[in-house]
Amino acid sequence: MQHVKFLIISLLCIPLISTAYAHTVDSAGDYRLEIGWINEPAVSGETNGIELYISKLDPTKEFDEQEFDMKKGIADLRKDFRMELVYKEEKIFLNVLQDHDVPGKYFGLVNPTIDGYYQVNIIGKIGDTTVSKSMHPPKVENREQIDFPVRQNEKILSQHETIQSELDTIKSRLNSIEENNSIQNYDLGIVGIMTGIIGIAIASAAIIKNRR
Repeated sequence: MQHVKFLIISLLCIPLISTAYAHTVDSAGDYRLEIGWINEPAVSGETNGIELYISKLDPTKEFDEQEFDMKKGIADLRKDFRMELVYKEEKIFLNVLQDHDVPGKYFGLVNPTIDGYYQVNIIGKIGDTTVSKSMHPPKVENREQIDFPVRQNEKILSQHETIQSELDTIKSRLNSIEENNSIQNYDLGIVGIMTGIIGIAIASAAIIKNRR
């Protein structure tokens, strides 16, 4: 019976260990900073958020040995710092909220629409310590790789994008015909355009059928 209890406890602890390892840890002065996604693994197109844990470092322990300790959490800093989320050239300041049940825990909600690597800039002050840190949460995974079956709306959107691309091609051909007025070019151009129009008509019919 004792072995069974130990096995159950061990299995329950696995998600907690995985979450801890998925977070990124750094320091600023005498403070420990830890960030990660609220829901991990993070997936593009799903509401998520960045969570930040701030606690006092223990001078008697090595940095790598320390974990977040609620008893050493630094509360009431929400107005003292900002969290900026960066993806390539895009930037946004998150609305920082405080978890009143966990001293030292802060979070900002966001919907990462694109998969890839994001950066979190923590800017402000913790007590008398000025903070300007860039930290990197785990990669946001591509939703399309785990969605099954593919939602109908996404199929239709993809078909619309294909049709738009075909229309752009036809427009380009028409402009080319206007610039080259030879009869041969005109006839060949018209044949190509008619083929494209037929293709678009077939694709449009398929979209209408899917909607039904």
